[in-house]
Amino acid sequence: MKIALPSSAGGHITELMQIRGSFGEYETFFVTVKRKDTEDLSKKEKVYFVEDTGRNPVGLVKNIISSLKIMFNERPDVIITTGAGAAIPASIIGKLLGAKLVYIESYCRVKSKSWSGRLLYPFSDVFLVQWPDMVTMYGKKTRYWGGVF
Repeated sequence: MKIALPSSAGGHITELMQIRGSFGEYETFFVTVKRKDTEDLSKKEKVYFVEDTGRNPVGLVKNIISSLKIMFNERPDVIITTGAGAAIPASIIGKLLGAKLVYIESYCRVKSKSWSGRLLYPFSDVFLVQWPDMVTMYGKKTRYWGGVF
């Protein structure tokens, strides 16, 4: 089984790294933006760099093109993401190519939905939140399994 781990840099990728040990011997790869922390990660893990989408339409198009190439070539079975803008194209493209999508809402989301959570909820097969009060905010497939820390 191959697992894709798309996320934005910073706290989002930190949360994925906190559960990295749960993937055992499965083949994994990250899709993220290039920053110091993610460049360091690429020395130990398989990492693909995509454009940071921000609120820039050109960045979004570049990210989509890169994500299409990555996801088409890698063909993951499962996508696990903590979201943010840079991860959305890879997550949706991978889902459309047949992967199961697991979304983990950020730990900092205690009382409100994230932008990426709202966008990826309809595509997700499993939607996890890290605070019990967040379960009722999204919908019936939302689950609370605790924090990733």
